[in-house]
Amino acid sequence: MSVVVIGLSHRSAPVELRERFAFPESNIPDALKQLRESGLITEGVVLSTCNRVEIYAATALAPDDQFFARIKKFLVEHHAYDGELGDELYTFAEPHSLEHLFKVAAGLDSMVIGETEIFGQLKKAYDLAFTHQHTGARLNKAFQRAFNVAKQIRTETNIQRGSVSVMSAAVELAEKIFTSLAEHEVLVIGAGETSEKTARALQSRGVKRITVTNRSPERATALAAELGGRAVPFATWPEEFERIDIAVSSTAATTHVLDRATLEPLMRRRKNRPLLLIDIAVPRDIDPAVSELDNVYLYNVDDLKAIADEYLKLRHEELERCNEIIAGKVAAFLKAKRLAEQFR
Repeated sequence: MSVVVIGLSHRSAPVELRERFAFPESNIPDALKQLRESGLITEGVVLSTCNRVEIYAATALAPDDQFFARIKKFLVEHHAYDGELGDELYTFAEPHSLEHLFKVAAGLDSMVIGETEIFGQLKKAYDLAFTHQHTGARLNKAFQRAFNVAKQIRTETNIQRGSVSVMSAAVELAEKIFTSLAEHEVLVIGAGETSEKTARALQSRGVKRITVTNRSPERATALAAELGGRAVPFATWPEEFERIDIAVSSTAATTHVLDRATLEPLMRRRKNRPLLLIDIAVPRDIDPAVSELDNVYLYNVDDLKAIADEYLKLRHEELERCNEIIAGKVAAFLKAKRLAEQFR
């Protein structure tokens, strides 16, 4: 039984492609069920975030080109994708699959090297698969080891120096455009975990006021209360554009929540003051065409990479040490596997 990985990420594919393969959380258990019933895998975990879509699996089959081609076919058919796929989709077998898992858990494969959000996202993905009984001994051990390695790297290295999350990078971007955030108001569209962290990061930089909207009004009200802001109904949030200068959107919508036709009259009402739109949702919440409007500055998760690259310089010297730790842990994990197989 070996661990394999197949997926695409910000390193291999643009957001336009990643959003086509994103898995809504509610669909993941059934997708894993279908994969297991196909006989391709015996265990599986799906990780679907704004920056990556990956399947981690344990299989008794030989992880050769034919095996991965069948997994690729499943992904294409599951998402009804009719385009061409080349190097955007990567595949790993042991030991590289384990090395990749450990690096992802530690934030070493993230857009912002060393960020910690991915640790929680990976743990949530694993817990979902575990709860629905789609994991077994092999993946349970691999993921527990990955979580331990990530904690060790955070403790023993300085890989987290500087801004360490996509949310923090988004705030850095806002400060570059407006210099000081003290006189600017923010609208947060979507009250999920990503939105909450971004809102808190903005609050820590002293924004004037935060307004929250969400399809579930209870969640919007609760988050606004925690932030000392205000909540508005989801049906009326466009009315807020007259007073805000920054909008952060991260919903679970499958279609755009803001398009050019909606924004154009709003820009006239706000006298075309500069407007920063940060779309950190995948699939994207904001139609790219809005960037064609004067004084509208739209950035998505891929655009944040430029900011992330600045901090990569600060962490580069720590990467070698992190990679050494991971190499040692992968070797120990595979050695334990071989010993266990000898005594069966």
